[in-house]
Amino acid sequence: MDNQKPPPSMKMSRLPVPPSRKRALSDENQELAAAPVKPQLGKRLKVSPVRVAASIATSRPRVAPAVALPKPQVIGRQSLQVMQTRNRMNTTAASTKPKVTAAAPAATSAPGKKRAAWDLKGQVTDMKDKVSYYKGQVQSLSEEKARLQSTTGQLQAQMQDLSQRNEDLSQQNEDLSRQLHSMETKLLSEQRKLLDSEREVQRLTALSQKQESELVAEKSLVQELRTTGDSMAQQLKDKEGRLICLEDEKSRLQTIVSEKSEEIIDLKERITQQDTQIYNLETERRRLHNTVQELKGNIRVFCRVRPTLPTEKASSAGHIVFPPSDEKAIVLTKMEESHVGRDKGQTVKYDFNFDCIFSPAASQADVFEEISLLVQSALDGYPVCIFAYGQTGSGKTYTMEGPEHLSMDTMGMIPRAIRQIFASADELKCKGWQYKFTASFLEIYNETLRDLLINRPDKKLEYDIRKVSSSSNDVHVTNLRYVEVSSVEEVHELLRTAKTNRSVAKTALNDRSSRSHSVFQLKIEGENSIRDVRTSSVLSLIDLAGSERLDRSLSTGDRLKETQSINTSLSTLGMVITSLCNKDSHIPYRNSKLTYLLQNSLGGNSKVLMFVNISPLEENFAESVNSLRFASKVNECVIGTARANRK
Repeated sequence: MDNQKPPPSMKMSRLPVPPSRKRALSDENQELAAAPVKPQLGKRLKVSPVRVAASIATSRPRVAPAVALPKPQVIGRQSLQVMQTRNRMNTTAASTKPKVTAAAPAATSAPGKKRAAWDLKGQVTDMKDKVSYYKGQVQSLSEEKARLQSTTGQLQAQMQDLSQRNEDLSQQNEDLSRQLHSMETKLLSEQRKLLDSEREVQRLTALSQKQESELVAEKSLVQELRTTGDSMAQQLKDKEGRLICLEDEKSRLQTIVSEKSEEIIDLKERITQQDTQIYNLETERRRLHNTVQELKGNIRVFCRVRPTLPTEKASSAGHIVFPPSDEKAIVLTKMEESHVGRDKGQTVKYDFNFDCIFSPAASQADVFEEISLLVQSALDGYPVCIFAYGQTGSGKTYTMEGPEHLSMDTMGMIPRAIRQIFASADELKCKGWQYKFTASFLEIYNETLRDLLINRPDKKLEYDIRKVSSSSNDVHVTNLRYVEVSSVEEVHELLRTAKTNRSVAKTALNDRSSRSHSVFQLKIEGENSIRDVRTSSVLSLIDLAGSERLDRSLSTGDRLKETQSINTSLSTLGMVITSLCNKDSHIPYRNSKLTYLLQNSLGGNSKVLMFVNISPLEENFAESVNSLRFASKVNECVIGTARANRK
């Protein structure tokens, strides 16, 4: 059927054709060329032979495409079998490809002459031959299609079979992989165990060698110890003999030690008794001394000479003498030049006696020990006033407050008095006493009162000294901050605040001179509910500003004004003391804020103690003499017997 040739072309007819006929056929050919129509097999053709010929000439047989098969996966060790199966499939596909004939209808490929347009019969014959030819081609292609479909079904069945085999092989591969992994894990475990065993064997071998070497060393040591033991046994025998001798000596010495111990115990008891007697006698002496002073009504005066500073000459205190025969005396000596022109001058002595004298070697604890009984009186209801007087740079602030950085050895009278007050108050709690403490701290600067417990004072506030009531002589300061305290630490914090706010300045005589009088007051209110007794007193601790001579201090401006104000207030204090000594009817308390504030302390109802501080420098000889003279006048002043404020 593939080799069938198309029928030969019919010979052209020689019959004449009218022109109109030719034109009609020509127009029809043009129409067929513009719109070609594919032939429909199995149906009757109702078109012109020319259109059928053109449609058949332009049609081509359709060839079914080859089926593309997926490539099977190559898994594990079955790769060879899969490759063989693929080759067989490729061979089958190649053998089943359709054969396409390349023969063309004779009408389009024959090189013969073309029939004339008027030869319709010949053209119809040619068309019938072509239709017969193409029917054979269609039948051949249909058979080829059926064969290819059958081949495709077989290939799909083979593909499914191969896929199933592939899945089985994959499952086998996974099982084998798991088995391989398990075997590898077991192998690694066995290798680790083997390595551990080898290490253990090495360790045991090393340990065995070490123990063998130690055993050898121990054997050698045992041998040495045996030799040493024999030597020590001989020495022990010698020592035992010597020990017997020493025991006899020990017995003799123990007897002597026992006798001496009894003597020492007797001596310690006698020393303890004597110390107790000395302490009792000293306490009794102080008590009697305080009693005598209270009966006399005098202001007690203590004199303290400050030590020389490292920047001062050590021999500068040679003009101050402390007589060893009299502990309450102090002598100032000075060589005065002769007024008649002689070479040798005359030595002038100034003798002074006070209640207690403290040399430069005295410590803060020694000074406070002498005033501790006076401080204790404040808890008993007695008003107590302690103030320090002297020239600038004589150690007043150090005595009353202490240095810049306090310690247990250097703290001044104010912190020590506060510590004793609170300690004694705690001891009296078991006897039914309860105390309330209220503290205040102010300074008198240029005759103006300032509150030292306020960091930023309000300039609009005015501080005035007024009486508490018309029936009482007690005074208080308006707008002053009164702080209730309950511990030593709270009071120390107030003291630090006040020290920061106090007015100080540098002068020619002192790098850090106090330019105001500072007054610390602690109001003590006690109550004993068991005995139904109430007490009230005020402990006043005052650091006076130092007196200065203008010709030496070289003060100018504000310093000059401060110096004049300080000297004026101290002069007023001297006038008040003189008026008290002379028993004048009018005491000028109001001439100064200082004396007005201290009128109750100086007027006879309180216990008063004055520290007179002097400088050890010979250049301050005149100021020291003036201070000691003023202190002597104060010591002679009788202000009356103090009375306790009890209800």
